Amino acid sequence: MDTEGMLAPATPAEAREEYDTLVPAAKVAVREAAKAMAFDREEYAERVTGEVIETVRDALFASLLAVHVGTREEYEAWLDDHPEYEPDEAGSDNVDNVVWHPVTFAPDGDGPKPVVAATWQAEREAAIGTLRRRAFGRAYRPVVDGEGDGDGAGQP
Repeated sequence: MDTEGMLAPATPAEAREEYDTLVPAAKVAVREAAKAMAFDREEYAERVTGEVIETVRDALFASLLAVHVGTREEYEAWLDDHPEYEPDEAGSDNVDNVVWHPVTFAPDGDGPKPVVAATWQAEREAAIGTLRRRAFGRAYRPVVDGEGDGDGAGQP
């Protein structure tokens, strides 16, 4: 089993903090991409919106999530050793490999902690990318948007 990535926020507050720290990196990435595409000032002002910056920040956060990559047997052994997690799996049961990301808190504040997983046979990098996008959308998007943060922050 291998582990790739570095983000594994322990709490909703930590997830929001990590997400917020990516704003400067997202701005630099967008600015450099626009420069490489030879945007002039007017085109930059017209096309580079807050939504563009946020999309890049989302992608950066997802791409940095720590994921475990292993065989189905390693994944199932991990699940056996971590009964507090509930699997959220995409893909086929009939393939040899799994990539997974355990979310160390219940995104809605209640219930089990999810372990988001994706199976793969030959396309390791595609599976990792898919898993990271799924994990972000399912577990972290509600938290960073303040909808389901589990710790009361962002509640009216």
